Amino acid sequence: MCGKNNNAFKPSIFSVPMIQNYSRLVEKIAKASGKETQEIDRLVEAKRAKLSGLISREGAAQIIAAELGISFEKEKVKVNEIVDGMRKVNMIGKIVRMFPVREFKKETREGKVANMLVADETGSIKLVLWDTNHISLVETGEIKDGDVVEVSNAGVRSGEIHLSSFSDIKLSTEKIENVKMGGEFSDKKIFDFKIGENIKTRAVIVQAFEPRFFNVCPECNSKVFEGAEGSVCEKHGKVVPSRRALISVVLDDGGASMRGVLFSEGIEGLGYKISELEGETFAGKKREILGKEAYFYGNVRQNKLFNNTELFISKVEDIDIEKLIELLEKR
Repeated sequence: MCGKNNNAFKPSIFSVPMIQNYSRLVEKIAKASGKETQEIDRLVEAKRAKLSGLISREGAAQIIAAELGISFEKEKVKVNEIVDGMRKVNMIGKIVRMFPVREFKKETREGKVANMLVADETGSIKLVLWDTNHISLVETGEIKDGDVVEVSNAGVRSGEIHLSSFSDIKLSTEKIENVKMGGEFSDKKIFDFKIGENIKTRAVIVQAFEPRFFNVCPECNSKVFEGAEGSVCEKHGKVVPSRRALISVVLDDGGASMRGVLFSEGIEGLGYKISELEGETFAGKKREILGKEAYFYGNVRQNKLFNNTELFISKVEDIDIEKLIELLEKR
């Protein structure tokens, strides 16, 4: 990580999901305990004061709940309440995209892994299945695109829900009609970013690195492999690939900095076509990119290869000075 925040990404100390919406959490505690929400609020603030303010309101509320004998271990959370470090997560979501099962082989381990994107009315998140019994449900078609599934006892890392042999996934009888792809974007400073969050931040590009180019399947956007017969997609076979690009940049908001990754959509948001960034033309474009100030939308993720935190940028929005002045005047 390039920024100055060394503590923003520590996992939750709680063994059960921490419900991040404070007001919703207080309402649940009040209902379960028979107390008024105002009384729960007072208990939370008293607990924070006792701990010298070293714990968040959400964390203090979790402690109050435990002291009142209220357990959220079986609580089902919504996608927008899921944050990195959660354990024993229970949730229900609709499968909106199923990825092919992949085989992997490492020095000490080999096996299969299955990925799928699930969503509810608050957002979407990736499920990663490692257990052979869970993966067989995908391979046999017992779990497929469009199904609503119930997940129990899962963990969250790098902004994804991971299911181990201790977890469970099964078909749910619940109906989810209106799913929301992506999630709410929280307006935050880089110092306050947490892994898994969808954020919007105002920052300046202070570094830009050489772009990387790759080919993807035009049908599913998965990476294609070059064979004797040309470009091949695991799912769609031989295809005419689409050209994609990514650029790594460093964003700075005046208080902290972080590496960001711009894919084709983000690059176009800067006002450039992919063809303009190949070869020697990038040197000239780089001078235009450096110093660019904008609103950057994206998801905070952990780069497993380099063990640092990055912002995967999905959208770049120019700053409307008049609107910004109007907003500042209202504060």
